[in-house]
Amino acid sequence: MEEPAEEEAPEAAYQAKLIDFKQLKPGMTVRVHERIKDISPKGEERERIQIFEGIILWLKGSGISRTMTVRKMSKGFGVEKIYPINSPVIAKIELVKKARVCRAKLGYLKDLKHRFKRKLKETRPA
Repeated sequence: MEEPAEEEAPEAAYQAKLIDFKQLKPGMTVRVHERIKDISPKGEERERIQIFEGIILWLKGSGISRTMTVRKMSKGFGVEKIYPINSPVIAKIELVKKARVCRAKLGYLKDLKHRFKRKLKETRPA
């Protein structure tokens, strides 16, 4: 007997692609799936996944101590998070968009509003 095929509709609803840590570059828009441990009012500990979507501003360090800074705009405020790339807290990283940039550190995106974000030339994720 044949087993019923799994539906891939929820996965195919958006064009995100899982990405390896070695392929990360500044200018990429990524979704970082972060494991969060919560404690309920009853004292039970549970784990959930929280998604943070933003632009990689820069990568620092090398090897196992490498970190990335991801920035997003939330209700008019800029929110930045620094993630150690090899942390067990990160469940997965999905590539949403790629932009062609000529700098290793995109600090100019922090100070300016939407003017320069429109200037990022998008390329298709491979």
